[in-house]
Order: sequence, then C-alpha cells, then structure tokens
Amino acid sequence: MTNLIELQNITRLYRSDEVETTALHNISLHIKRGEFVAIMGPSGCGKSTLLNILGTIDRPTSGAYLFDGTDLAKTSENQLAKHRAGHLGFIFQSFNLVDDLTIYENIELGLLYRSGLKGSRRKAIESAMDKVGIAHRARHFPHQLSGGQQQRAAIARAIVGSPDLILADEPTGNLDTENGAQVMQILQSLNAAGATIIMVTHSQSHADQARRQVDILDGQLVASVAQVL
Repeated sequence: MTNLIELQNITRLYRSDEVETTALHNISLHIKRGEFVAIMGPSGCGKSTLLNILGTIDRPTSGAYLFDGTDLAKTSENQLAKHRAGHLGFIFQSFNLVDDLTIYENIELGLLYRSGLKGSRRKAIESAMDKVGIAHRARHFPHQLSGGQQQRAAIARAIVGSPDLILADEPTGNLDTENGAQVMQILQSLNAAGATIIMVTHSQSHADQARRQVDILDGQLVASVAQVL
C-alpha cells in the first residue's frame, strides 16, 4: 500500500502574551491508504490537535503534512476548503446533525461542496444509508432517532461523497456499549471495503479493533504498534 499521509516533524504551538504552549512536538507519522489507525492518549495529550491538523481545521506551526504527495501545510485556505470537501469525511462524538433537517437531508449535506461526483446524488445518499442500515429512517428528524441511529446517520453523511480519508473523533463516546459496538462494526466494514480511517478514542477495546494503534503523550508520539487481529 502507498502512503496517503506523511507527517514530517509536525509541531503546533499556541501563543498568548505571556505563555507559549506546545500542543504537538516533532510528530512524524506515515499512514498508508486503506489503513485503520486508532489514536490514543490521556486528555490534553494532543490527540484532538493532531486530528484537527489531519482534517486541515488547524495548521501546524512547523513541519510538513503531505496528503497524497501534496504539502497541505503550505496551501491556501481556499485550497484547504476544497480539499476538505473533496477528500475528507468527518465523524464527531456529538453527531452534529441539523435538527430541522430530515436524515436524508442531513446526509445530503455531505455533498454540499462536493464536485465531480460519479453518478446521481440520490444514488450516493441511498447507498450511504444502506451501508449503515439507516434507510428506513430517511424521512425522520434527528430527535426521532436513538443516539446509535443518529451516529449511523452521521457516518452516512461522512461517507456519502466517498472520501479518501475518514476522521472519527470519539465516534462511540456518547453511545452505550451495544450501539458503540455497532458503530465499530460499521467502521470495520468500511475499512474492509477500502476506506482509510483515523479514529481518536479513549476506549482500548475499540482501539484494539483498528489495524494500528498510535499513542500520544504530552504532545509527542510515543508508540505506533500494528494490531494482531
């Protein structure tokens, strides 16, 4: 497999008038196309900062972020917006569904800035709903769904445009054990079908289901271990 992502000596500093805080220090990490990587570490260790940089929501203070050979650390905000729309899918702990839109319409938001979609938008939405088992709830609103169903709808929104990379931030954090297990099964099936997934999690049992675990401590990469599945 070829590298989809190469982080080279990534550092992220946050500065105020009196204090300079190092959120990430000299992170170098390669992620191959088709991998499923779990990022773990205690609260405040830099996991979210790393995910924000991978999602181009934040920029590194120094270092290079190569995505399929292009250094995103040096691109314009307009180019980054196009990159997010065309290549990334986001899954959040709190679902982030729009309350006054139906589930179908929420999933359609994943195509809002997407260009060059192969086939029809309706087929893409229906396919995404089928993959996560939420098609029967297409005309319902988020408040009419359970937490597990809302997260499945959020996953459908993330994958509807067939992104190169899925970024999942504590995707099971607001779910009970059964629904968390269902979400992990969906992520595993997406990965088995070829999706590249990077997941931040506090759950060791869920991290064990990824193909590789990356440990962050005090803003530094301390371990990167392939899992025996």
